[in-house]
Amino acid sequence: MNRIVLTIAALAGIATVTGPAVAKERLTGEQQLEKMLEGRVAGKPQACISRFQQDNMKMIDGTALVYGRGKTIWVNVPTNPDSLDDSDILVTRQFGSQLCRMDMVHTVDRMNGFYTGNVFLSEFVPYTRTN
Repeated sequence: MNRIVLTIAALAGIATVTGPAVAKERLTGEQQLEKMLEGRVAGKPQACISRFQQDNMKMIDGTALVYGRGKTIWVNVPTNPDSLDDSDILVTRQFGSQLCRMDMVHTVDRMNGFYTGNVFLSEFVPYTRTN
């Protein structure tokens, strides 16, 4: 009986499932940050970073903001990291050439453009690749 059902399904082009589907596990924000920092050493926290160090910003959902690329990256864990949502866009109003501790960054919904909140920056910690 099963052989007939499988043959009919194959002839009709219907896919059959022989085992449980395996879902790809999503890393937590902390795990993502830990992976980014592998092979890097933390330096002395800085109150501000300059505009050129703000290249390639990555928001890690509920955890941190990471700026830069290459040998040194800068990590900022805001005072309210739970407000970081990867479905939002960060809007930075910068007065001058630096982004500093206690600067406020607005969040906006990516789909609708509505204001969703504020993120208050803390110190920027440089992480430098050791190899």
